[in-house]
Amino acid sequence: MQDLSPKDYGLNAKVRLIQSEDHIGIVIDRKSRIIMKDGIRILDQAEKIRKTTNNVIRLYTSAPVCSKTKVYLNKNNILIDSI
Repeated sequence: MQDLSPKDYGLNAKVRLIQSEDHIGIVIDRKSRIIMKDGIRILDQAEKIRKTTNNVIRLYTSAPVCSKTKVYLNKNNILIDSI
């Protein structure tokens, strides 16, 4: 996996992106729970990435994810994996 520049996708410089053979990952490494507000922001970032490339988007996180947020992201084709 290699790091990508978020500026190439029109994202904030604080966003960490990684690329694998078949997908692009958004990395969130924190302790606090990922709630719906974060899910909406993640979906917005994923849509900006999808405008540039056709890869699958994955969320890599060390934080617990709210159950409503999991359903919301899965419904919008964003897969969730733990770090």
